[in-house]
This record gives sequence, C-alpha cells and structure tokens, in this order.
Amino acid sequence: MKRLLMMTAITVFLASAWAASAHAGRIHHRQYWQQKRIHQGVHSGQLTRRETLSLEREQRRIRRSRRRAWSDGRLTPRERARLEVQQDRASYHIYRAKHNKRTR
Repeated sequence: MKRLLMMTAITVFLASAWAASAHAGRIHHRQYWQQKRIHQGVHSGQLTRRETLSLEREQRRIRRSRRRAWSDGRLTPRERARLEVQQDRASYHIYRAKHNKRTR
C-alpha cells in the first residue's frame, strides 16, 4: 500500500513538473518567433530604426520579466498569464509596426 501511494505521489509530481515545463517552452518558443518577426521586418524594410528600437526594448522587458518569474525555480499560473499578456501585446505592436505606411 505504501509503495502504491509513493508511486502515485511521484507520478503526480512528475506530471505537474512536465506541465510547467511545457508552458515555459511555449513562452520561450513564442519569444523566439517574435524576435524572428522583428528581424524579418528590419530585413524587408517594413520597420524603421525607431520602431525596431522600440520593439527590441519591449522584447528585453519580456525577457527580464521571464527571468524574474523563473528566479525561484518555478512559474506560477499568475506569472505565466502575465507573460502571455505581455507577449500578446508585443505581438500586436510588431504587427502594427510592420503594417503601417512607414518604411526605411
């Protein structure tokens, strides 16, 4: 009986750790693609120097927030939601900057 209880506890722990890492992976992956979109906009001339600086600064703030959220070794649901909101906002800003009439 003790062995079954121990195995169940370990399984639950591993499942929760896997779920947390999956969220972290999604946040990191999304950050990577946003950075790639910015670089593509620079290369194509869709982004001005000023827009690029602003978008890069926003990406730095998100990276700093992500590091701060992970500083204790775990990402709480509230921290994850906050990071996702920041990334949603950044994605919108990238879209707007790339699709306005300003070019280099």
